[in-house]
Amino acid sequence: MTTDIAIDVFEEHRPVLMGVAYRMLGRVADAEDVVQEAWLRWSGADRSDVREPRGYLVRVTTRLAIDRLRQVQSRNETYPGPWLPEPYVTDYAATVPDTAERAVLADTVSLAVLVVMESLSPLERAVFVLREAFGYPYAEIAAMIDRAEPAVRQLAGRARRHVDERRPRYEVDPGERRALTEKFLAAAAGGDLDGLMALLAPDVRLVGDGGGIGKAPVRVLETADKVGRFVHGAAGKGVREASFRFMEINGGFAVVLLTGDKVDSVFQLDVADGRIQCVYIVRNPEKLLSLAVVKP
Repeated sequence: MTTDIAIDVFEEHRPVLMGVAYRMLGRVADAEDVVQEAWLRWSGADRSDVREPRGYLVRVTTRLAIDRLRQVQSRNETYPGPWLPEPYVTDYAATVPDTAERAVLADTVSLAVLVVMESLSPLERAVFVLREAFGYPYAEIAAMIDRAEPAVRQLAGRARRHVDERRPRYEVDPGERRALTEKFLAAAAGGDLDGLMALLAPDVRLVGDGGGIGKAPVRVLETADKVGRFVHGAAGKGVREASFRFMEINGGFAVVLLTGDKVDSVFQLDVADGRIQCVYIVRNPEKLLSLAVVKP
């Protein structure tokens, strides 16, 4: 395999490798580092006996991501305030048909599921990602992480139960999410507290991630009254030269708030039964660097 062919093969599979690494790590920069290291391994390897490049590359990426996750696992234990994954731009509508595969990809990269996955062990997380998001058979996963197949099945079962017990109990309808997001944005921008309250479920939650740098609640807010008044108060203070951009982030409709040409924050809603169930806000500037090129 010539160098040019090796580059073409790697680039063909880069989106899958990035998808695996990001789901494992929850940070775009960490995922990019892992994928770059996978490229170095691939470019320096004897590729003459590699029959299935995708499988080989996913195996290398998974093992590198497991090692990286073990190194940074204590990171969130000392994180100031609530932790959310770094926003990750997706565009499944343009690249994946509207099928069950697209729904699975979107679900396994959602903010809610990634937060739950933070409490899995590195091996459980790897097995969950490879099985649930990418549909790899247990035998192939066993070879990728160098474990026996029965052990992999046990890891998969534990991980699935853990995620199912802690993930939101409602399904997020894309059209409903977009409609409620636009109403939410209009009510907040217009200072309409009653309008905001009418959109919120009684037990709505607001999870804000400022990382101790950006302004955000230092704990999760709960109930419609607390969330509504917080959003109303924050919107009332205004943001200078503010503009909005709608994007698909983490598999769902989201709003990017910009001040001039700088990303100020990203927010996304989980909705069900015509009401907002959860508001996610990322304001940690270190988690917004990958969105710096976004223009209004």
